[in-house]
Amino acid sequence: MITSAPSLSQREYQKWYSPALKRDMEMLVFGKKGMPVLFFPTRSARFYDMENWKIIDAMSGKIAAGQVQVFCVDSIDKESFYSDIPPQERILRHLEFEQYILEEVVPFIRKRNKKGKLAVTGCSLGAFHAVNIGLKHPTVFSKIVGMSGRYDLTKSLPFFDDLFDGYFDENVYFNMPNRFVPGITDEVLLNQLRQLDITIVIGRDDPFLPDNEQLSASLNAIGVPHHFYIWNEEAHRPRYWRQMVKLYL
Repeated sequence: MITSAPSLSQREYQKWYSPALKRDMEMLVFGKKGMPVLFFPTRSARFYDMENWKIIDAMSGKIAAGQVQVFCVDSIDKESFYSDIPPQERILRHLEFEQYILEEVVPFIRKRNKKGKLAVTGCSLGAFHAVNIGLKHPTVFSKIVGMSGRYDLTKSLPFFDDLFDGYFDENVYFNMPNRFVPGITDEVLLNQLRQLDITIVIGRDDPFLPDNEQLSASLNAIGVPHHFYIWNEEAHRPRYWRQMVKLYL
């Protein structure tokens, strides 16, 4: 449930039945105008956690000034990456979530906000969602900000498992940025990616640092400009993300 009082008067709750996911999905919208920002929650978190963790408060000045409008979507990670279903079904459920974002959420945003640019962002696993969908659909999104993200969920790390239990197929490949980015050769796609405003942020002591360094190196190798920032300490907590959104959104 939503535990924090709304910090902004420009706050709206939305809920509808998703044909792609065959279930109700919820969302919070903050602001009335400005650059639209699609915000993914962290691992298995909910659409209201960015508000509860005061990350929306950190953006309140820009929201109130009409500089940004934030759309906080819900997560289905417990039905996909963190479910007990077979791994091939986990990636298919994730693709249904992506379909929901592209065919339902983005049109909803565009109906509310006609501004040309659309940013996508997230923290931790939310950063994975943001970077993955942003790089796959560079004509839909114009700005990507990934904070404390992990960009290959098939790699086992200390305290973080391979989320596909060793399973690998084409769907998995094309949804892991550190897998598919090095293989991008299509000039049309490369030119589209080079128009994006991309920011990747990670903490020096974060276990995902090598993953971020690999993504940055891969983007450099295919000539896609981006910003890559390494913060002191682990920087994988809401108090850091509150600072990051002020700087990079």
